[in-house]
Amino acid sequence: MSEKYKVIDSSIPTFITITVVDWVDLFIRPVYCNILDESLNYCIKEKGLVVHAYVYMTSHIHLIVTSTGDELQNIIRDFKKYTSKRLVKAIHERPESRRVWLLKKFSFEAHRSGRATNYKLWKDGFHPVILDNFLKIEQRINYIHYNPVEAEIVFHERDYINSSYRHYEDGNDILSNVMIQPLW
Repeated sequence: MSEKYKVIDSSIPTFITITVVDWVDLFIRPVYCNILDESLNYCIKEKGLVVHAYVYMTSHIHLIVTSTGDELQNIIRDFKKYTSKRLVKAIHERPESRRVWLLKKFSFEAHRSGRATNYKLWKDGFHPVILDNFLKIEQRINYIHYNPVEAEIVFHERDYINSSYRHYEDGNDILSNVMIQPLW
């Protein structure tokens, strides 16, 4: 992993983006978002990941995270590896109108890159940005929560279910599928 993508201090809030290869719109079905929820919650419970804010867009996810356990880059590596396998399995098993196209796309990326055996679902890296002051944190949280509005998926942030916005607005854990710890 190149130094510019290495997290030096996992205890400092870090904004990351994890992107599907070629920006494929994968997260348009609840089954795929549920896999992300389960995987993030596992990393929270078992690996010390702390999620402060998140949003699942159709082709990528944004997170603000820290870690009280393993190094962030190790957690993210494991998260990507595990979710890649689970998502490909779900594509195989579930009714999916784009099944053949998705599997061919992810297979092609694996062979093209030489970095995976059968399927490559995620782009390499996660582009960490250290958020070492309140202004940076506030800007990124607002960016994360406004992303679905900017993409014209919803009219207001509160209407997007795959986001931590409602937790920040209402302070209610039940409104989020991922166990988050807000930064304020």
